[in-house]
Amino acid sequence: MDDASTHLNVLMDNQLPNEREARSVCLGPDGAVAHVGRVLRMISGRWKLPILFRLYEQPSMRTLQMKRDISGISQKMLTQHLRALEQDGLIERQDFGEQPPRVEYRLTDQGRGLMPVLIAARAFSVRYPN
Repeated sequence: MDDASTHLNVLMDNQLPNEREARSVCLGPDGAVAHVGRVLRMISGRWKLPILFRLYEQPSMRTLQMKRDISGISQKMLTQHLRALEQDGLIERQDFGEQPPRVEYRLTDQGRGLMPVLIAARAFSVRYPN
């Protein structure tokens, strides 16, 4: 049989419960595909990874400092991506309530927990460049 054939890997309803359960671990609503897809949506966007890595390198940063450090990002895109990352729980915003306004961003525990995964993705890319 051709190695590219995948129809033998698709589980059917008449298979044993353990086999159906194994498929649901990957493809069910709470399966691996759903969870990995959720993480990929959280980090998708041209500037989210540079923001996350910058906050990983320096634990707390102001917006202007981030804008200077991330070459090519506009204020609008920085603001949009910071809001999205905050909404997803990866970073937190601290407003000091001062005049002029002083706001700093930092990784949350959830954001710090994601960093080893991103570093592993980098290692994979270096190891398998094509």
